[in-house]
Amino acid sequence: MLENLSNRLGDVIKNLRGNARLSEDNIQDALREVRMALLEADVALPVVKSFMTEVKTRALGQDVIGSLTPGQAFIGVVYEELTKLMGVQNDALNLAAVPPAVILMAGLQGAGKTTTSGKLAKRLKEEHKKKVLLVSGDVYRPAAIEQLKTLAAQIEVEWFPSDVSQKPVDIAAAALDYAKKHFHDVLIVDTAGRLAIDEAMMAEIKAVHAAINPVETLFVVDAMQGQDAVNTAQAFNEALPLTGVILTKMDGDARGGAALSVRNVTGKPIKFLGVGEKLTGIEPFYPDRMASRILGMGDVLSLIEDVQKTVDEAEALKMMKKVKSGKGFDLEDFKTQIGQMKKMGGMSALLDKLPGMGQMAEMASSQVTDKAVARIEGIINAMTPLERRKPELLKASRKRRIAAGAGVSVQEVNRLLKQFEETQKMMKQFSGGGMMKMMKGLKGMKGMLPGM
Repeated sequence: MLENLSNRLGDVIKNLRGNARLSEDNIQDALREVRMALLEADVALPVVKSFMTEVKTRALGQDVIGSLTPGQAFIGVVYEELTKLMGVQNDALNLAAVPPAVILMAGLQGAGKTTTSGKLAKRLKEEHKKKVLLVSGDVYRPAAIEQLKTLAAQIEVEWFPSDVSQKPVDIAAAALDYAKKHFHDVLIVDTAGRLAIDEAMMAEIKAVHAAINPVETLFVVDAMQGQDAVNTAQAFNEALPLTGVILTKMDGDARGGAALSVRNVTGKPIKFLGVGEKLTGIEPFYPDRMASRILGMGDVLSLIEDVQKTVDEAEALKMMKKVKSGKGFDLEDFKTQIGQMKKMGGMSALLDKLPGMGQMAEMASSQVTDKAVARIEGIINAMTPLERRKPELLKASRKRRIAAGAGVSVQEVNRLLKQFEETQKMMKQFSGGGMMKMMKGLKGMKGMLPGM
């Protein structure tokens, strides 16, 4: 996520090392680099200009005190200004309305409105215990109606039927009436988009908005569009009383300009980020955490929240007891760990939230694909329960049988066993006081990481 911008800003910090004070001379080059990095990330020019003015005013003459280096002092200013630019704090959904609270999803075709509607419904159902009703008003794409119906079935929320012969205003009004009569807490209305902004689309969505009076009108936009995303947001903001923005595809090859520009240009908060195709791939947008990730400081708070949501506490306790006693971390445990990592979005999503791990996250995403993880699970599933508990039994004939059962080569079975042995060694270190050594090592790294 935003890796190019992170790398450029990281270089700025390195170049400021060795100076005792932030002065006009040594800051000029740094400011030029930051400006170039923002423009390359497709941040809107007016936003870049006002941002640079603020950073320059605050950074000039700032004393480098205590253990801070000039690079850290400068990045501290940049961090605070980035956070301010993106909205300072998270703006949660406003569901304080007489049920049902209506959420209207707006945006262009291909931005991910339908998938995001499903993700949001799942989140509201599971985390906020809301009774949700989904409806599609996209009568121009029968596939969109079917897609939402399928998503509703997957996440086990109710779907209100609609078809291409109906008018979007009538669909929305009927869904609202049904939601009131059946005591739904939230109604999510997915609307039609176009490939570009046109008068017909805007007139239609205004009519839908007037008919259902939503408490939240969310503009869904593809972060990979860069500057175009900001222009589109501005147009929708002029036509509709938007209450917030959802940026999708933030895990793609996004330059990130939309995340830094859209709040400033529209005055509306970014409420959520869409990451990945999975229905769990939506997270609240925290400007301070995003600024932290952009500057290579990681996002440990979001990582902790992911762990709390996805890790089975009973399984974790069982694993902890095993590690503590030093007894048998086996292949069944290894498979469980892989499954839990998958729930958290995989290795790349995990590394992306750790300080200074941006480049490793990209490497992980190219090497540890969903296909590779499925292959590992397939190999372990091809073993007997005894073989999983006692991997030392796996000699040549057993390996051949497992490879044939999993549809892989014997070399791949050997590679998996080697990975498992490395993990097993690490677990033994933890049980022998290695965890304390590891924590001390992390403490020693503090000075090397900006913002820690």
